[in-house]
Amino acid sequence: MRSYAASLTFHIAGLLVAVAAGVCTLMHGLWFCAVTSSAAVISLCVSLYRMQTRQIRLMRRIVDCMRGNDLSQLACPAFGDKETRQLAEDLSAALKAIRIRMNDEETKHQYYENLLDRVDTAVVVCYPDGRTEWMNKAARLMLDNRGVLPEEIISAIRNRQTVVHLPHTPVPTDLSVSVTEIYLKGKSQWLVSLKNIHTALEHTEMEAWRKLIRVLTHEIMNSITPIISLADTLSERSLTESSDGRARSQMRQGLQVIRRRSKGLLEFVENYRKLTRIAQPVRTDIKVRDFFNDLQQLFAGETALTFSCPDSLPHWKADRGQMEQVFINLIRNALEACRNTAGAHIEIGASISGKEWKFTVSDNGEGMLPEVTGRIFVPFFTTKPGGSGIGLALCKQIVILHGGQISVDSRPDKGSRFTLSFPA
Repeated sequence: MRSYAASLTFHIAGLLVAVAAGVCTLMHGLWFCAVTSSAAVISLCVSLYRMQTRQIRLMRRIVDCMRGNDLSQLACPAFGDKETRQLAEDLSAALKAIRIRMNDEETKHQYYENLLDRVDTAVVVCYPDGRTEWMNKAARLMLDNRGVLPEEIISAIRNRQTVVHLPHTPVPTDLSVSVTEIYLKGKSQWLVSLKNIHTALEHTEMEAWRKLIRVLTHEIMNSITPIISLADTLSERSLTESSDGRARSQMRQGLQVIRRRSKGLLEFVENYRKLTRIAQPVRTDIKVRDFFNDLQQLFAGETALTFSCPDSLPHWKADRGQMEQVFINLIRNALEACRNTAGAHIEIGASISGKEWKFTVSDNGEGMLPEVTGRIFVPFFTTKPGGSGIGLALCKQIVILHGGQISVDSRPDKGSRFTLSFPA
């Protein structure tokens, strides 16, 4: 195989010589020589064209291999010189590197796709209008391989809801929705994960009903049993004994007991109604400093209370009436916990960090045992004599309705700390 540079030099030189000879023979009228020179020029041009065509075929072959993803081919040099061979080797090495990289990417793609297909959480990549770009096996089964997300899911994503119910499904479906916005090729897309939590919700609901029924049964039986017993006793005595003063006194005492137990049962039912009839919060802008000042006025005689919050806090959006009820309950509990504590101190604080409000009510009172702290938010659970057991349960429901959380950290003889957090 000739050298590409030598072949190109030969053709250029030949063309120059042939053109010069043709011009010279034409000027002297040597027509045969002129025709011969013209033929030589044409022949050299054709040969030069073929030489370039060989290079173009090499490039075309590489392009076709890349277009067809056939990167196993090697680039064959069109000429035998060192530069051309080096170029062919470099092209072959580049094709090999691309092939290895593509194989690695394909292996990763298959690995992650198989991994996502095996998880029971549905994963969907879609556009903001709901058109799906990709979904795993769980999503295809859940959504029946649709090309568009159901309107309920799209609405939940736009409204930042975390749970959505799909009504038009063969089996009841309640989905936990989580979404992350990503940008691919300059376009906004949603990475959506969906998990059917209907069974978990049913179990939670059943457990809540069991707890409620146990509480109701306990309270009602404790009230109804003595009422029935006394009613039977009074009925028997009304038939067998004379209407003397002693009998009338006993009957009056029995009726008073029945009245007290009936009143207690009525109060229990009324407390239950309070828990089940909490209105949706009407949020307004609350200046925390003014809110704390109002609370301080309500407990003006309590010297153990300290309210602290930065002056630079923004307005807090919440239902003022409901929040006052929450803080009043927590402060009263703290005061009662400190009633036998020397140097009692109760601190109510507020702060905001990032996108979260945080309020604390801390005391150095008697504290609580671990088994108590785990149950204090359960309705009707109380450790106070004569307590209703709905104060903290009511606080928790109000906090949840505001989208927040309430927790407690308490140690016996060390005090308690209630923490309320809300999205800003």
